[in-house]
Amino acid sequence: MTMFADRVDAGERLATRLAHLRDEDPVVLGLPRGGVPVAFAVAEAMDAPLDVIVVRKLGVPYQPELGMGAVGEDGIQVINHHVMRMADVSSEELAVVERRERAVVEERAHRFRGGRPRIPLTGRTAIIVDDGIATGSTMRAACQVARAQGAKRVVVAVPVAPSTAPTLLRDDADEMICLATPHPFYAVGQWYGDFTPTSDAEVTLLLSRAREQVMKSASDDPPGDQPADPHLRDEEVIVSVEAARLAGHLTVPDHARGLVIFAHGSGSGRHSPRNRYVADVLSQAGLGTLLFDLLTPVEEIDRANVFDIQLLAGRLVEVTRWLAAELGHEHPPIGYFGASTGAAAALMAAADADAKVAAVVSRGGRPDLAGDALPLVQAPTLLIVGSRDKEVLALNRAAQQRLRCTSRLEVVRGATHLFEEPGTLQAAAELAREWFLTHLNAARRR
Repeated sequence: MTMFADRVDAGERLATRLAHLRDEDPVVLGLPRGGVPVAFAVAEAMDAPLDVIVVRKLGVPYQPELGMGAVGEDGIQVINHHVMRMADVSSEELAVVERRERAVVEERAHRFRGGRPRIPLTGRTAIIVDDGIATGSTMRAACQVARAQGAKRVVVAVPVAPSTAPTLLRDDADEMICLATPHPFYAVGQWYGDFTPTSDAEVTLLLSRAREQVMKSASDDPPGDQPADPHLRDEEVIVSVEAARLAGHLTVPDHARGLVIFAHGSGSGRHSPRNRYVADVLSQAGLGTLLFDLLTPVEEIDRANVFDIQLLAGRLVEVTRWLAAELGHEHPPIGYFGASTGAAAALMAAADADAKVAAVVSRGGRPDLAGDALPLVQAPTLLIVGSRDKEVLALNRAAQQRLRCTSRLEVVRGATHLFEEPGTLQAAAELAREWFLTHLNAARRR
């Protein structure tokens, strides 16, 4: 039975159980990679700083699943001398394992934070968050490292774990918050509706977003000192479409060069880390973005709705009308960014004359599902597919042959369907950015 829609849902629900820690000067630490989206939601709700805690277990040679300690950043080393004696591990063998794992720690920490130092834990409460606990070995190592880094209190916070987890962690954590301990317990992912792997790019984006929020909060003027910039919008919105109320997030920079509406695929919503990453890249280029849920939570229960392209396309057209009316007659040109089944909805909507869309980008999309709408699309269309996503690549090539508009197919080397390989999502985002800048700017001049 599914307990959590996705990691964001789990994080928001977990945050309500952690409210009593708000006054303890907490630092929220996500375990990369899957724990970071959960931790981001927790940190956002608690108005607390977010960081990663990068640890590596030191496995016994020839039996690496057995931990004899752990290493973390800044030279932190935690050794279980009892295990070393029992496994007859020499100091020289320990040194070899430690050098190897420490190199991994330093490389990952640098990559995730972009070279910035970690947030100091000395004298603070460390809330260590993951998307769930299976064996508990990584979480134990994280607790030990956080303690060694100076945390006065260590709290483990997870949405789901086996019933044995509190006993396993009792010597390492001062407190454990867990929303569910179902039995039988086989794997963390079985309790999530969407357990899509988290990429390095998503971790980097979420850390960057959290840091920006903290900096903005610290630099905000006292109320009444300065009026808000009336030309900048960054807000949650509700779009009423027939009987449905669709939640979204609208960001419009001053003098926006264009507006991009995101059509999510396979039932994901406005919190999709991948689309939020792309939206961030577009925003930095001066483009406005609207990320919204194509379906309500109740509608998502019926999985047939996720693949009802005509329904999704109709919703997209209605949202496009709403956005145009919301921003007024002189609004910038509008484009669509669609992923997976959302790409089919974007293309079908673009074929509707009422949408007045100026450019379309599909990432890992299923344009073939747009069917007879493909030849009717007039907006310049970019299809982005991973080189290792063989079946979808073939479908995109066939769909491109049916398009009558300006179109291009870009293949991102080394990428699979979810673009989770290092650098691949960034490449896709940059391709989308250049396509939108080119064709939305051209539409403005007309």
